[in-house]
Amino acid sequence: MAKLNRSGVDIYYEIHGSGPPLILTHGYSSTSAMWQGQIEALSKRHKLILWDMRGHGQSDYPDNPDAYSEAQTVGDIAALLDAAGAETAVVGGLSLGGYMSLAFHRAHPARVRALLIIDTGPGFKKDDAREVWNKRARDTGDRFDREGLDVLKSLSAERASVTHRNAKGLALAARGMLAQRDARVIESLPDIKVPSLVVVGADDTPFLAASDYMAAKIPGAQKAVIPNAGHAVNIDQPQAFIDAVLPFLDGLAANAPGKAVS
Repeated sequence: MAKLNRSGVDIYYEIHGSGPPLILTHGYSSTSAMWQGQIEALSKRHKLILWDMRGHGQSDYPDNPDAYSEAQTVGDIAALLDAAGAETAVVGGLSLGGYMSLAFHRAHPARVRALLIIDTGPGFKKDDAREVWNKRARDTGDRFDREGLDVLKSLSAERASVTHRNAKGLALAARGMLAQRDARVIESLPDIKVPSLVVVGADDTPFLAASDYMAAKIPGAQKAVIPNAGHAVNIDQPQAFIDAVLPFLDGLAANAPGKAVS
């Protein structure tokens, strides 16, 4: 458990275990604690890096709206890998964390060993669809400004139990990180050359089509649909989630450069 300072903003992170690096990013208005149920299984064979995005959990909540953006988040992931001594890593996350993992790959493809994209959308090609999403993001920010952290109680059970110091960071993160500016990430999917696993809960209706789209557009991508799971698939069905993810990660190790293939 440590903090990394980026231009005056402290970013909270944890490192568990040793082995090939794996960084996981939580969803919007959640925290690194959402991965608690996966630490034991994943850290047995990996250096597992968990962190709180800016405006969330134990990281800083800067007042400047410019401190919250896709570019800043991608920079945070790069700095975290540097801090962990990881030139490359399996990069993954849930929802906004998965989108930021795709954005990180677009910016730093040479640093990504593989992608783990969970209950995520890749953005929008059409401006009108993106604007519908962005209006919802702005409305979410406005609601956090009005109602504070009580908003979390009306969301999923997973988010109702998370700990944030105040709602200011969540409001700014909604407008700066959840909202999207262009189609660069979704348009980058066919250029992904690394092994990729798309995971989605069978009951996560808003993200089923997006998961199908990513699995079709990312060359060679695998897809796992977890029964009886919603948007927080790793919390709804922790064992089924691990059963889907571990064979993918073990396959990476088996096919690592320098490994004999039988």
